[in-house]
Amino acid sequence: MAKKLSYERYAWFHGRVKSGRFPNAAHLAAHFDISRKQAQRDVAFMSDRLGAPLRYNHERRGYLYEDGCYELPPVWLKEEELRAFCLALRLATAIPDHAFKDSLHRMLEKFLSLRSADSAPAIQDVEQKVSVKNVAYYRVPEAIFHAVVGALFGDRTLKVTYHTPHKNETTERTIRPLHLLCYMGNWHLIAFCGLRKQMRDFTLSRIRTVQLCGEPLALPPSLPPIKEYLRLNFGVITGKRSTDVVLRFTPGVSPWIAEQEWHEAQEVSVGKDGSLRLRFPVSGFAEVIHEILKHGASVEVVEPKELREMIRGEIRKMSKLYR
Repeated sequence: MAKKLSYERYAWFHGRVKSGRFPNAAHLAAHFDISRKQAQRDVAFMSDRLGAPLRYNHERRGYLYEDGCYELPPVWLKEEELRAFCLALRLATAIPDHAFKDSLHRMLEKFLSLRSADSAPAIQDVEQKVSVKNVAYYRVPEAIFHAVVGALFGDRTLKVTYHTPHKNETTERTIRPLHLLCYMGNWHLIAFCGLRKQMRDFTLSRIRTVQLCGEPLALPPSLPPIKEYLRLNFGVITGKRSTDVVLRFTPGVSPWIAEQEWHEAQEVSVGKDGSLRLRFPVSGFAEVIHEILKHGASVEVVEPKELREMIRGEIRKMSKLYR
């Protein structure tokens, strides 16, 4: 509460200066019933830490601004808001762009410095308490990421060279960025593609070159909402038609699986022997096969029969490698 009251004093003093009333420390002390020394510290804080261009006018016995355009920064943050800000900064370590991360550091340092007259926590304290480690992620060149983000927020059109590994094909595309998604360690750009004339998913690690286009790429009125596109194309369930998958996990791994959410509509049941049955919908098996194989002999596909046969076939191929 004391910090909030401090900011209220800054705001009152700022308002009096802006209205040309030439306030001074005595006025501030009298209005808020604080000591003259505390009021002097508040005025000094505004000048030194908030960057207020205060100048004392001896004739009027009060302060004015040398720069009339100055505005008091909205620096008051609740403790919970500050913690959320710090967490957001640490989670931002997953961003493959040092310039953006440096900007976030500088912005947080400003907030930590300006939020109160007390000694602010250092950015190093935040880094000691929270960290993020990425494994099995896809590398994205900083220049590519920076250009894509700039075009996305600037509503600009890009010309990109894009490589598709499974086809071993490289194409030039004119695209209109619409949404940036970080999904399972991979950055995806959802964009309208001028070549395909529809919304497409571009993996940032596969973009080889990028440049801004002078001419904008118009969007068709029939373009689906981004949220609908993401719902149908990302996650264990994709597409409009779905099939239920039932997996049985051994008692040894069941406690860990019980902590996971594979899908918002999943159903979980635990047997008398401690094994866990997990049921959830999918519309394609490619992604779920990779998830199943990660658990090795600790999981069995119960349903559907088609997926069970696909896993059995993959196991046969794997066994040939280790003969």
